[in-house]
Amino acid sequence: MNASSRAARVVAVAVLDQLPDGPRLLAARRTRPASAAGRWELPGGKAHAGESLEEAAVRELREELGCTVRAPGRLPGVAGLGDGLTLEVVTAEVVEGEPLPTEHDALRRLRADELDAVEWLDADRVFLPGLRALLRADDPDATVAP
Repeated sequence: MNASSRAARVVAVAVLDQLPDGPRLLAARRTRPASAAGRWELPGGKAHAGESLEEAAVRELREELGCTVRAPGRLPGVAGLGDGLTLEVVTAEVVEGEPLPTEHDALRRLRADELDAVEWLDADRVFLPGLRALLRADDPDATVAP
């Protein structure tokens, strides 16, 4: 078994909304730990053993934001988080409920040209070019599975 197969997988969920004035990405502001407080991230968390990233995305957003999402795709790439953790991004759309910040202190819906307006966690920054391209393409279903 190699190191990558032992790494715990963390899913970040890129919730994409199609609004009348164009597509938006949901960003969440962290409150903890102290080193991450005030910085922005894609919501999500660790996938449980035997759980797909898409299943983890649905579960995590139900727990963190109180809404139900459909996760139709992924962004290519993996970011190392240290401590044997890797981060992957699943794209999603809200199908029931309105996201509410229960574990975060704020949520924002950002356009492609606003992605640099917030201070992202380092691991999430890796995925900003792909997210920007998705937002500019105006088609959240045009995702690429690795």
